[in-house]
Amino acid sequence: MSGRVMPCSPREIGSLFLFEKLSDEQLGRLCSDGRVERFEPGPVYTEGDPATCFYVMIEGTVVLSRRVGDDDVEVARTSQRGVYAGAMQAYIGDRVRQVYTNSMRVTEPTRFFVLPADTFASIMQEWFPMAVHLLEGLFFGSKNTQAAIGQRERLLALGSLSAGLTHELNNPAAAAVRATETLRERVAKMRHKLAVVAEGPFTREQLADLIDIQERTAEQVGKAVALSPLEAADREDALTDWLDDHGVRNGWQLAPTFVQAGLDVDWLEQVAAAVGEDILPGAVGWLNYTVETELLMDEIADSTARVSRLVDAAKQYSQLDRAPYQIADVHELLDSTLLMLSGKRGPQIKVVKDYDRTLPRIPAYPAELNQVWTNLIDNAVSAMDGAGGEGTLTVRTALHGDRLLVEFRDTGPGVPPEIRGRIFDPFFTTKPVGQGTGLGLDISWRIVVNKHHGSLAVESVPGDTRFQVLLPLTAADGDGTAPGSLPEEKA
Repeated sequence: MSGRVMPCSPREIGSLFLFEKLSDEQLGRLCSDGRVERFEPGPVYTEGDPATCFYVMIEGTVVLSRRVGDDDVEVARTSQRGVYAGAMQAYIGDRVRQVYTNSMRVTEPTRFFVLPADTFASIMQEWFPMAVHLLEGLFFGSKNTQAAIGQRERLLALGSLSAGLTHELNNPAAAAVRATETLRERVAKMRHKLAVVAEGPFTREQLADLIDIQERTAEQVGKAVALSPLEAADREDALTDWLDDHGVRNGWQLAPTFVQAGLDVDWLEQVAAAVGEDILPGAVGWLNYTVETELLMDEIADSTARVSRLVDAAKQYSQLDRAPYQIADVHELLDSTLLMLSGKRGPQIKVVKDYDRTLPRIPAYPAELNQVWTNLIDNAVSAMDGAGGEGTLTVRTALHGDRLLVEFRDTGPGVPPEIRGRIFDPFFTTKPVGQGTGLGLDISWRIVVNKHHGSLAVESVPGDTRFQVLLPLTAADGDGTAPGSLPEEKA
């Protein structure tokens, strides 16, 4: 938007704090190469448009805002003479994409001294060559520092996650090893039992029937339905009584295995009908080994499948084999993060997933969103650990207008009102020394707001703290960098 061009007074320009040390000749050049414009209330420039001008306010009121989804969030408002905005990094040239990183509007008739971006860049290079080198170093150095800080935070999270993942992997791996050793023993006993059966008084027809029952028993194991403790106890008693009544020794030892396999008295009656009372004990013993081996193989399969799921979750979490920017399902990201952190949160903290599975996939940087989830879940768990180690973490997704909501709710003591406005500040932490960097929420805020054009906010009362992430459903324009001289507040 263009304003009305007005006369430029070197004396007035020289009264602005940016230019108060310039010579008369330099002020004359500014007025010659630049201009004074008067803007009526309304927009001056829009975030994401090419940064063509550098603005210094002479008088009036200016408001800066940032785009968050489809909303413009006000980040600064001032009437101070001499404040400046616009093409702040023009002196860097093409090494940085030159776009406006915020939107500016005025709320009353306002005059600006306006310099074209290329003129601003050439004057900076000519008049302040050493300052330009320092500013370039500061600009790129701060970007590198922020990247290093982000990498450090990711490494800290990775260390915590790797410890939890090692613990989670150890359990199914150890179970598979134990089951394999037991299976080896059972197979050896089965070979011995097979020799006994072969030497026993079984007819050819009885052996055929026994093998048929063995096959059907193996199928039955795979279809076993979990029973309640009371139902399992009742069935064990019934099986033990039946085995005792039919002369099968140590029936109380066999019954729990049969119950676990989903077998009942009707199954035992079928076995008895097929082989006869005289060879029933040997047949039941043979079938017991069949059941045990099937159960052990199921245990090995379950354990290895769990290891595989954990490895898949680690790949999903790290996104090592995927593009940095993609259309992603937030529920997959949340599930992988929760699984990766399951070893850290402990058994006393209950996790509730309140997902709206109808939500669409969204354009995002999944690896960085996983870092956000990690920080928010870790903070919630730490808060509940500090309140006795018990509580409930609820992860909720929902459609919120034209944005996707991801909410992390914990039952911890809450965030005190006096520090609520500081929790997103860099290096601010309430954790003991050595347990927190104070960077997790700051980095999370930057990932959500700057990188995804979303928002991150907190609502908290004792027993109910909610961190709410809102993400656009579609890709947003602009690069989301910080707005330069006029301060940006985290809204």
